[in-house]
Amino acid sequence: MRITGVETVLLTGPASNDPWITFAKQRRSAAFIEIHTDVGLVGVGETYMGYFFPEVVPHVVDYIRPILVDGQTTDPVTLTARMRRCLGFWARVGAGAAALSGVEAALWDLAGRAEGVPVHELLGGRRHDRLRAYATGGPSPWPVEELKRKMDRYRELGFTAMKVATGYFEMTTRNEIPAPAGAAEFEATKAAMMRAHLGPDFGIMLDGHMGHREGRDRWDLATATAVLAAVEPYGLAFFEEPLAYESPDEYAELARRTSVPVAGGEQLFSFDEFRLWMDRGAFDIAQPDASLLGMSDFVKVGELAAARGSAVVSHCWSAGVGYMQNVHAAFASPATLMIEMAPDPGELHTALWGEHLRIENGHVLPPDAPGLGVELSDEVKNRFPFEPGVEEFASVPGKTLRS
Repeated sequence: MRITGVETVLLTGPASNDPWITFAKQRRSAAFIEIHTDVGLVGVGETYMGYFFPEVVPHVVDYIRPILVDGQTTDPVTLTARMRRCLGFWARVGAGAAALSGVEAALWDLAGRAEGVPVHELLGGRRHDRLRAYATGGPSPWPVEELKRKMDRYRELGFTAMKVATGYFEMTTRNEIPAPAGAAEFEATKAAMMRAHLGPDFGIMLDGHMGHREGRDRWDLATATAVLAAVEPYGLAFFEEPLAYESPDEYAELARRTSVPVAGGEQLFSFDEFRLWMDRGAFDIAQPDASLLGMSDFVKVGELAAARGSAVVSHCWSAGVGYMQNVHAAFASPATLMIEMAPDPGELHTALWGEHLRIENGHVLPPDAPGLGVELSDEVKNRFPFEPGVEEFASVPGKTLRS
């Protein structure tokens, strides 16, 4: 079997079926890579860059195509190392690195299809019989009664854990209400309400989103310390991104100051980056995303976490293929605690994973289909044509983004 073509597919479709997501963002874009072979097998991968800057992905794929086509092998490890070496000056991090992760996933999907086994078996073997899924709920809707309705809905869907953002998001005006200067009391009141509403055994997580906040909305170490101290009584499973990604030493100091597990890593692009942070004790819970840093590096982060006595919770806000990349990597990682999951996904998710994403009693079951268990059909491509400007929640100043 040899590789004969490498193509990019950009699509725009529903962001979710969840009304507490779609009130803020109705549609999303996604970027996929197809690897074609002379035997008719096609491997499919996704890069998270499709959610932020989809237009850049075809340029990276065009650049690396000669590395793959007739490259004397289809081995994912060999070809990924070759791509990263060739792009070392401009793709160690950032858009180039993220695009390569989608290509790597397509190579793993192709390998699994060729061998008739799920990708997690090729990544070192399945380490878990099942993994707890948590509903990633996006913004905390305002008024508070809407947040209570949202919690009830996620519980009805079978979830036993959920995460929402700090601050609130007003549903009528679609204006964000960030935590004020007194953020500690503000977030403690929310955590207390959630714990009282959901009971003692339901998993609760908060997400500060400090990786993209600025000005008065960005917490410093003192503010983050106060917030985590205030929410300690409410048994959070973890607190995500309480600080910006500027100082691993500050993250480590925060982790030492609190009993609340500190989580982060969604903006890190490689195992090497994670190692720099984890060696300093920055994360109690590392959050690699297989559609950003690659499936192999995700597993390596998990192995490092296991050696450090910490844990991994997958980050995922991709479309359906990227979700499956994270599921397979999570099952191959020894330290995985939970899997981030879209609570009520739209067709840009479900039409791609079909029947191969199985959730039972709030837990994801290991996929058993060959490859990633995804299908990017012509029907889906035709139904969800790409529309420029449908990008991530966070606005770029001066640029109008379409919802």
